[in-house]
Amino acid sequence: MAETRARHDALPHPVLFGPEGRPPYAGEAVQTPGYTAWDRARWLPEPSKSTYRSDFERDRARVLHSSSLRRLGAKTQVVAPDADDFARTRLTHSLEVAQIGRELGRSLGCDPDVVDTACLSHDLGHPPFGHNGEKALDAVSGDIGGFEGNAQTLRLLARLEQKKFFDDGVSAGLNLTRASLDAACKYPWRAEDAPLRADGTRSKKFGVYEDDLPVFRWFREGLTGTRTSMEAQVMDLADDVSYSVHDVEDGVVNAAFQLGWLRRDHHRERVIETTRQWYLPQTDPDEIDAALARLEATEVWVAQFDGSRRDLAAMKDMTSQLIGRFCTAAFDATRAVHGNEPLTRHNADVVVPAETETEIAAMKGIAAAYVMTSEQRQPMYARQRQILTELVELLEVTGPRYLEPMFAHDHAEAADDAARRRIVIDQVASLTDSTALEWHHTLVQGTEFRRVWI
Repeated sequence: MAETRARHDALPHPVLFGPEGRPPYAGEAVQTPGYTAWDRARWLPEPSKSTYRSDFERDRARVLHSSSLRRLGAKTQVVAPDADDFARTRLTHSLEVAQIGRELGRSLGCDPDVVDTACLSHDLGHPPFGHNGEKALDAVSGDIGGFEGNAQTLRLLARLEQKKFFDDGVSAGLNLTRASLDAACKYPWRAEDAPLRADGTRSKKFGVYEDDLPVFRWFREGLTGTRTSMEAQVMDLADDVSYSVHDVEDGVVNAAFQLGWLRRDHHRERVIETTRQWYLPQTDPDEIDAALARLEATEVWVAQFDGSRRDLAAMKDMTSQLIGRFCTAAFDATRAVHGNEPLTRHNADVVVPAETETEIAAMKGIAAAYVMTSEQRQPMYARQRQILTELVELLEVTGPRYLEPMFAHDHAEAADDAARRRIVIDQVASLTDSTALEWHHTLVQGTEFRRVWI
């Protein structure tokens, strides 16, 4: 044995991560058809690198190793990260979205790493306390362009995360490729260009702040209107599919409700009305009722859940089967329209059947009815908004004193009060739920933040 090991050690070992001596099995990166050098270009050109990884694989790695992605592990998805061992966080949700999106995108011909990058990125801009925190930061930044999680995501990818800098000192953020930035842009428009809703008002969703327009215009060059890329559409659908079933799973397992309650008229009416108010305002209630009936008729529907190992397995099977149901319907409908060619960038659109859209919305409506709109949670929501509002107000008054070094540096270089306010918003948005509470306890209330350590 010792002689064999000695002979092995004497042999030259292949270098996997360098251009020289790479063994045959290391291979070359495979470029997915349908993408050009234009799609693989970076805002700040970079020197050529070894070819064992594609440009899009590098994009995914940059997001995966970003500090913003790590912070999502301590940010609220539906319930607070420390509320339950089972409940999903923004990070676990993002990983699940990436898994769904990667497989669906690959089956349609998209580069799986571009879709994966978009899915991992899609919630990076979320502040503490989820959408509730988003409302609070939007309220205190209305005079400087507001706050929107998707616009904050672009700001992180192209400015706040640290990877590359231009010669003049301007940050290029992670310096992702044009295709990946476009894929991560769910709402490719400014706030003032947001599409009109049925009631004539503009959507509050937008994807870029005014001072991030240079990179936005770079990766949207040559495109007109507000059309999203094929990869962004796959990411968007994967997000909808993921949280439609997983939020229901979390709610059932955490004893917030039982799916069997939908057999009772007042519960069913509550879910239908919540679905209409939140997701499908123009849809006839009977269509939502029919969608619920189709879901209840599936063999995997778990009407009653008792927490046993068998019921946990049944719940997992239900979520898996429903994800497959929704994705298969979209795959079949998209291929029926566009054929079997690779569908990439701006040469096609994801097609989701109307019945499938209603079923997804109905699942989201179940979670919204019993978790997000729960009367017991309203005082907590108000307190969360107060915490973030008071933090912003204090940090504005104290300037760079309490900001993290990188934000303090940005604050010192800011051109005016609006720019300084945006940096304060960047700082607060970067906090996790627990650090937001800690900062508020210590800085605003002036009390010791008591955390239990083992």
